[in-house]
Amino acid sequence: MPPPGADVSVGAGTTYESVLLVLKVAFLVLLYLFVWRVVRTAGRDMRLPQESFILRPGGALTGGAIGQAIQSGRLVVTHSPVIDEGMEYRLDSAAVTIGRAEQNDVAIDGDEFASARHARVEPRRDGVWVHDLGSTNGTFVNGVRIDRPRKLVNGDVVRAGETELRFEE
Repeated sequence: MPPPGADVSVGAGTTYESVLLVLKVAFLVLLYLFVWRVVRTAGRDMRLPQESFILRPGGALTGGAIGQAIQSGRLVVTHSPVIDEGMEYRLDSAAVTIGRAEQNDVAIDGDEFASARHARVEPRRDGVWVHDLGSTNGTFVNGVRIDRPRKLVNGDVVRAGETELRFEE
């Protein structure tokens, strides 16, 4: 009970309750946005083509459970500031990496627009795929920047930095 003559106001209590109500609403909005983002990301991942890599008991990479061989081909340099045009890189069961670092299969050391580990070309049973490895300037297939793995078809031109490689089956 307040002392006699004290001013009793309800303004301080209602302001405190209003702030709490606003914080509760903001928390719920953020929670719903988080759940929506998780569901959206999970849905997008389910739409992407997924790779199933099942080996037969022998573990050979040349044929799978259904006897399908890994696709092969070659990459031919069509333009590069550091590699001779016409140079070929064979694609077999191993992935080929492209980048400025010397440990890459296609080392483009003098290409200023290429990243150290720029892209990977990976032969699989369902075709040959190119992946951007988080490069700064991006990897392009036929002039279009890729943001996810892309399957190559005969004649596609892959550009990493200023180096262009044509895929041939």
